[in-house]
Order: sequence, then structure tokens, then C-alpha cells
Amino acid sequence: MESVALIFGPDGWGNLLLEGAVVTVLLAVTTIPFGFGGGLLLAVLKGSKNRLLRAGCESYTTFFRGIPDLLSLFLVYFGLQALIDWLSRTLGLPFHLEVNAFVAGVVALSVVVAAYSSEVWVSAINAVPVGQIEAALSLGLTRRQTFRLVVMPQLLRVALPGLGNIWTILLKDTSLISTLAVMDLLRAASEASRFTRQPLLFYSVATLMYLVISIASGLIQSHLERRANRAYA
Repeated sequence: MESVALIFGPDGWGNLLLEGAVVTVLLAVTTIPFGFGGGLLLAVLKGSKNRLLRAGCESYTTFFRGIPDLLSLFLVYFGLQALIDWLSRTLGLPFHLEVNAFVAGVVALSVVVAAYSSEVWVSAINAVPVGQIEAALSLGLTRRQTFRLVVMPQLLRVALPGLGNIWTILLKDTSLISTLAVMDLLRAASEASRFTRQPLLFYSVATLMYLVISIASGLIQSHLERRANRAYA
């Protein structure tokens, strides 16, 4: 009976679990550029000479690191919907727009990841010797070239372990999107267990699938760290 429930095809739940795993990975991968990119921007702005700008970035980081990630998801989802409804009424649009739950999940997780990763980027920026930046500028490189050619490679080397930990946390936090009825891995396991009345089986399978994804991610992270540190070996 258990083997039948896990088979692929119309009579089993294998397809749904696999599709849920794909949604989970896709959600995490889609979030990374926005989350890590936003965190890097926050880290750079935290070094600004403008006191108000620094205070705003610090407040942002403190706020989203201080509240539960699930609450961040609800705030973004319902906040975006309220904003869209207000804009629709203001502009007099003849149709109603609804926030896509997957998009809301990406936005919410990006906001949270940006807050956490900004601290990793700040530490990495502080680890780059100021003399190297001054040397690059004295050689005629622009500030943009200096950041791209001198600072960024060293930032990545220092920040990779911390960013890898955030990625692992993000993989687990993607399960929060199941509360918005998105068919991710956890939601698929919940649906399968509800219909078959075999919760232990399907939650165990979901656990194994999360572990496989995490272990694969760890191997990729180790490869990237070795590659980033090859000149320092």
C-alpha cells in the first residue's frame, strides 16, 4: 500500500512530491539574486556618510531580523494586495489584480534574506584592506572598476561561508509559502498525507528530499569555497 502511494503516475503521489520539490528549489533560487543583491546594497549603504541613510538601513535590518519570517511573508502578501487594490481604485482600473502567491513568497523571502545577508556583506567589506582600494584608485581605476575587479572577488571569498548558511536557512524557510496554498514540497506532503492518511510516510519522504537538496547544496558550496580560495592555498 505504501509503495503504491509513492509511485509516479495517476495512481500515486510521486509526481506531486517531485513537482513540490522543484517549486521549493525554484523559489529559493529565484530569491537568491534579490536577497543577496539587496543585502550587498544595504551593506554598501551602511558605510555611507549620510547618517539618515545609515540609520534607515540599520532600522530595516533590525526590523526584519527581529520578526518571524512567517509574519514577514504575511505582511508582504497582504501589504502588496492592499497596495494594488489602492492603486486600482486610485487609477480607476476596470479590472481587479491579485498578488501571485509565488511572487509574494519571493518578495518576502528576498526582504528577509537581504536583512540577514547584509551583516555577512558588512563583515566581508571590513575584511578587505583599505590599502588595496587606495592602490587601485591610484592606478587610475574608477570606483566601479575597483569594486568589480579588486573588492568583489575578495568579498565573495570571505562571504561565501556565511552566505551558504543563509542559503540553507532559506531552503527551509521556503516551506512557509505553503501557508499561501503554493504547492511546494511541504504542501505536497501535507496533501498526500491528508488523502492517504499516511502522514508519517509522506512527511518522512519530504524530510529525505529536503536533506538531499541540502546535502547537494553543501557540496556545491564546498566547491565554490575551494575555488574562491585556490589562490590562497
